[in-house]
Amino acid sequence: MIADFILAWMHHLCFLGMAAALAMQWTLLGPSRPAIPLALLGKTDAWYGSLAMLILAIGAARVAWGPKGAAFYLDNPVFWAKIAVFLAVGAISALPTINYLRWRQQARHNADFQPAADDVNKVRKAIRLQFLGWLALPILAAAMARGV
Repeated sequence: MIADFILAWMHHLCFLGMAAALAMQWTLLGPSRPAIPLALLGKTDAWYGSLAMLILAIGAARVAWGPKGAAFYLDNPVFWAKIAVFLAVGAISALPTINYLRWRQQARHNADFQPAADDVNKVRKAIRLQFLGWLALPILAAAMARGV
């Protein structure tokens, strides 16, 4: 019982941490910033990716060893919808990550480098799409927990 509680708590903390990291990326790329702090943006994205891996590992542990049993999850279409949304958000997050890596590489060769406004806008659109996916995840989680 206590292990399930700790896993659930950690799962939720990772979710909140990922949401905070995504919000921070959004803020760091804001139009009112005179210069984008590329190193901080890269670190924030690394945290986002690390928390994504951790949330998957914790989720797998909850499926394998949780009190509801693996069948509860594996036979539940809402669980698979939640996984699909999470993976879709992860796929969308590749666009910002690739851009951050490219921008940091360019900044190493040119200390005054700042990404083009069009590139920043594309990344912000990808972040907006990720936020939309994030809105669906708690709804799916609540539905799944209640056997909907």
